[in-house]
Amino acid sequence: MSPRASARPPAPAARRRFSQPLGRSPLALPLALLPSLPTSLAVLLGLATPLLAMPGPACAAPPLPYPEAVLRGRRAAEAVLAGAGAETCLRGKITRALLNLSDSCSVAANHGPLCAMADRAVVVTPMSLGFMRDTAREILALSSPGP
Repeated sequence: MSPRASARPPAPAARRRFSQPLGRSPLALPLALLPSLPTSLAVLLGLATPLLAMPGPACAAPPLPYPEAVLRGRRAAEAVLAGAGAETCLRGKITRALLNLSDSCSVAANHGPLCAMADRAVVVTPMSLGFMRDTAREILALSSPGP
């Protein structure tokens, strides 16, 4: 009889997982480094506590001042109407400008027609080229200096 024929069949996966030596399991080293679950949990909570106190996403940039947001909106609108770039780039420009306007309006508690239009337009997806052009014209009309 060959040595292979007399060998025991491999253990089922569930039994093999718990009977593997420490060095063979992919989680063995990370688990061995943790002193205990309660201590690890306390450390994780301690690290996460400052993040819970932050107002809003940790990576969010502060909103632009309203005049700067309007200026960027006008520039994006002019780029869309001039066709200065690929449609996807123009979509990104106008969307970013609308988001900046909406954020700045919220911070400044401005509820004017330009802010209302930005709030309505920014949630439209997907933006067609025609919608982007109409929105660009509206941005320019609503943000133009008065007579």
